[in-house]
Amino acid sequence: MSNKHALPRRSFLGAAAFGAMAAQFTATTALAQSAAPAAPPRRLTPLKNIHAGVLDIEYAELGPADGAPVILLHGWPYDIHTYVDVAPLLAAAGHRVIVPHLRGYGGTRFLSDTTPRNGQQSVVAVDILALMDALKIQKATIAGCDWGARTACIMAALWPERVKALVSVSGYLIGSQQIGQVPLSPEAELQWWYQYYFATERGRLGYEKNRKAFARLIWQTASPKWAFDDATFERSAAAFDNPDHVRIVVHNYRWRLGLAEGEAKYRELEARLAQAPVIGVPTITLEGDANGAPHPEPRAYASKFSGRYEHRNLSGGIGHNLPQEAPAAFAAAVLDVARL
Repeated sequence: MSNKHALPRRSFLGAAAFGAMAAQFTATTALAQSAAPAAPPRRLTPLKNIHAGVLDIEYAELGPADGAPVILLHGWPYDIHTYVDVAPLLAAAGHRVIVPHLRGYGGTRFLSDTTPRNGQQSVVAVDILALMDALKIQKATIAGCDWGARTACIMAALWPERVKALVSVSGYLIGSQQIGQVPLSPEAELQWWYQYYFATERGRLGYEKNRKAFARLIWQTASPKWAFDDATFERSAAAFDNPDHVRIVVHNYRWRLGLAEGEAKYRELEARLAQAPVIGVPTITLEGDANGAPHPEPRAYASKFSGRYEHRNLSGGIGHNLPQEAPAAFAAAVLDVARL
């Protein structure tokens, strides 16, 4: 369903051609897998590192160096391989594709031991702006899922001059500590069980001890119809061995509930975000029909996008990790919105 700001039909004229390319890509991958079923899952390689802000960020880069930039942002508990099939499709279409490990994941590291291991929402967006500066990217299409979708929305809301277009799974995800104080229905609160678990010292210790088993449980409950195998999970789970992973994740969820302080230098950004700013850049939002994670209904956030806007519902048992479960549909959304 589209609202009155729906993208014009001309922006989708390439959909059929892209669909054919995606089908060929999928068929080739399936053929390779059937020919060698024991082969390990593909990886995003090669990985690069660059100093950006307070971090040394590990990222994958695909496509031509002079292509229109697209930055793909993963969430928790996932990693850059959320886009293992999306990134090659966008690169083949001529884009320069950047897929970074967020703070606390993979090979991304803090440059100083004294930097707070802060997971509040605004700081992750500041990280990505610093990455863009380091890579000399003035403006890019930003696309994300979970934490990555929230980060993409924040960038589009606060720094629209840096965001050409936005693709966001589950729509408008900007929050605030004030919103975090509002009680939900018992059924909705149950979906956030891990947030309350992380609020306790037992939860922090439990996640430290069982982070892979914990992540696997989230994968299963958030995407109940996604039949991922052990090798696919382990490929991403390796990113949780980052020495700062647990501190970043726990701080993120404690900060949301007002149980942990953020950094003072981001107070003004959080105050602006608490006003739920409208996003004016061209946007496509996506939702799967089997998303088992907490998420708002599309009608609840449609008014938060004042520019050209379309929402797409995906059927077929697509869960929370939508880019990895439906890569062709996600890549098509990026290509469509980036043409505006």
